[in-house]
Amino acid sequence: MCGTMGTPSPWAVLLLAVALVGLSAPRAAYGQPNFIVILADDVGWGDLGANWAETKETPHLDELAAEGMRFVDFHSAASTCSPSRASLLTGRLGVRNGVTHNFAVTSVGGLPLNETTLAEVLHGAGYSTGAIGKWHLGHHGHHHPSFRGFDYYFGIPYSHDMGCTDTPGYNVPPCPPCPRHGAAARVARKDCYTEVALPLFENVTIVQQPANLSSLAGRYAEEAERFIQRARESGRPFFLYLALAHMHVPLEVPPLPPTLSRGIYGASLSEMDALVGQIKRVADSHGKGNTLLWFAGDNGPWAQKCELAGRLGPFVGAWQRLRGGSSAKQTTWEGGHRVPALAYWPGRIPAKRTSHALLSTLDIFPTLVALAGAALPPSRRFDGLDVTPVLFGWSDVGHKVLLHPNSGAAGKDGEIETLRLAQYKAFYTTGGAMACDGSVGSAEHHQPPLIFNLDHDIQEQEPLDVASREYQAVLPAISRAYAQALEDIATDNISVADYSKDPAATPCCNAQHVACRCQAPGPQAAVLDRHMEIRAMQLCV
Repeated sequence: MCGTMGTPSPWAVLLLAVALVGLSAPRAAYGQPNFIVILADDVGWGDLGANWAETKETPHLDELAAEGMRFVDFHSAASTCSPSRASLLTGRLGVRNGVTHNFAVTSVGGLPLNETTLAEVLHGAGYSTGAIGKWHLGHHGHHHPSFRGFDYYFGIPYSHDMGCTDTPGYNVPPCPPCPRHGAAARVARKDCYTEVALPLFENVTIVQQPANLSSLAGRYAEEAERFIQRARESGRPFFLYLALAHMHVPLEVPPLPPTLSRGIYGASLSEMDALVGQIKRVADSHGKGNTLLWFAGDNGPWAQKCELAGRLGPFVGAWQRLRGGSSAKQTTWEGGHRVPALAYWPGRIPAKRTSHALLSTLDIFPTLVALAGAALPPSRRFDGLDVTPVLFGWSDVGHKVLLHPNSGAAGKDGEIETLRLAQYKAFYTTGGAMACDGSVGSAEHHQPPLIFNLDHDIQEQEPLDVASREYQAVLPAISRAYAQALEDIATDNISVADYSKDPAATPCCNAQHVACRCQAPGPQAAVLDRHMEIRAMQLCV
C-alpha cells in the first residue's frame, strides 16, 4: 500500500535503507581496508604473462590475475615518470597539478606543496602511511616524501640510472675512484664526479650512498614487511605505496634461470615478479581479505633501450612507426600509456575476472579515498573516478572520456594532445620518442584530428578517412568533449611546479665529501647535512 501523499511508505523507507546499506557494505562490513599500491616502472602491457602468451617470466603476477581482476584497457595518466606519479598521488592530470615532465637530480622543486596527496588524505583518516621505492616527485626540502603525508619512507629519490654507483647495474655508470689526499684530491674535487652517487634514504636520512643496486629489491621487500608488521601492531589500517625501479632498464645482471629466453631483461622481470609475489604473501599472512592490492605500470616500455625494453603486446603504434621514432614511453600512442594492471582483494574482488572498463591510474586516488570513508580535498577538480563498482564486479563502465597528455616526445609538455571517447581515439598532435635505431618522429599537428577506431585497429595503423560516414558521425562528439575538457582545466584551481635547478639541491649525506659517500645503516649513518637542510628550506620558500 502507498503511504499518504508526500510521505514515503514504510516499505519504501525499508528498501531505501537496504540500498544504502548495500552501497556502504564494502567499508562497513570490513572496516577500513588496508591498501597496497605497487607501481612498476616502464613495464610493457605485454610483459604480463596473463596479457601476452609469449611472456613466461611472471608466474606470481599471473597468479594475482587469476585470483583477482585483470584490467585490459587501463592507462597511465602520463607516459613518463614524474607526471604519472604525480597524477596517481593527486588524482589530477599534470596540467592541473603542475607536474608535466621529469624532475632532475638538481631540481629545487617537486610536486607543488599546495597539492594534496593520497597519503595525506589517508593519514588524516587514521591510516599508517608508507612509501617504499622510487619517488621522483622532488627530494629537496618539503618536497621529500616524509613531508607529503608518509609516516615512513625507504627508497631512492629518482630513477636508479640518475647517478653513479660503486655496484653498477646493467646500463648504469660506475663511480670512478677519486684520490682523497694531497694535490690530486684538490683537483679531483672539481671534476671527478659528474653525477651524484645514487642515495638510498630512510625517512630523511641517507643510509647508503652509492646505493647497492644488486640488493635493492631484497631491501624493498624487507622494509615493506616491516612496515606492514608495524602497522598491524599499531592497530591502524595501512597504505603502502611501493614504487619499483623495475623495469626502468635492469638494475643489475641477475642470475639467469635456465628456462628464460629473454636474457637480462627477462631475468629482471622475473625478479620483479618474485618481489610482487612476496608482497602478496606478506599481505595475506596478516589477514587474507583485509588488504586491497593494486598493481599497475607508470607508463609503457622505454623503446630506445632496445633489448632492455619491455613488450608492447599488440600496441605497436604502426602509423607512427612508419614515420620514425618509438610509439612507446613518452608518447600518446597506446604503447606509451596502456599498461598492465591488476587488483586483488580476496572475498571482495571477484576472482578470474577480466575488466574491459576504460580506467586510469588517476582512479586510484578517489577509489581508495572512498573505500577508506574519507573525503576528497575541496576546491579542486579531479580527473579520476571512484571505480569501486568496477572493482566489485557490479559494473564494467569506466571513463566516458580519457585525456592523454604529452610527456616529452613532441609538442608542449603536459598539453592534452590526444583524447579517448569510447572506442575512438583522436590525435590532435602526433610524434614519436627516440627509438632503438635512434630515429625520432617529429611532431605533427592535426586539424581535424586523426581518429582511430581501436575496436578494429588496436595497432593504430590506419586512421579513419575524414570523408567517411563513421568519421563524420563521431567527430562532433569528440570535438565537444575536447573543448569541454580544455574549458574545465582552464577554469580549475591549477598548480605550478618549480622546475628550477641548483647544484645545492643534489642529495648528499656529506656535502663536503667529493663522492657524497656515507656508511651503511648504523651509528655512522648521516642525516642530511644541516647546511643543506637550511639551504633546502630557503630554496623551498
